[in-house]
Amino acid sequence: MTKEDIYANLQQLGSTTELPDSPEKAILEKVPNPQAGTGYVVRFVAPEFTSLCPMTGQPDFAHLVIDYIPGDWLVESKSLKLFLGSFRNHGAFHEDCTVSIAKRLVDILEPQWLRIGGYWYPRGGIPIDVFYQTGEAPKGVWIPEQGVQNYRGRG
Repeated sequence: MTKEDIYANLQQLGSTTELPDSPEKAILEKVPNPQAGTGYVVRFVAPEFTSLCPMTGQPDFAHLVIDYIPGDWLVESKSLKLFLGSFRNHGAFHEDCTVSIAKRLVDILEPQWLRIGGYWYPRGGIPIDVFYQTGEAPKGVWIPEQGVQNYRGRG
């Protein structure tokens, strides 16, 4: 498999691409996994994820950690960045944002396993953490802890 084969159908990589207006309009792209059949973990960390409160329109902030064990496909990272950025003007509760991101990735990638940790900064004085995974992780693959500390505030 050559690089030309892997990148042949990508629309966003290597070109100027506008931030999508909404997650629904965002295009998540995938590329063939050149290491298909090998068990390994891919981790994406978005420490400055933002969305909007659907009730007040105020910004919400989260530290997202996405881990997945790929099957035949990898997510193209620029398309993931644009997809996550599309939430900046999207109103949804923390739980909906976190789980929707995971399900969209599962739909396009069909990974062997995926988990997401959404570590949300306090809203109304209460931090909300949201976790989702597709099931038990396959045996024999090292999956590190997500390593995000519990929210401590000032104390």
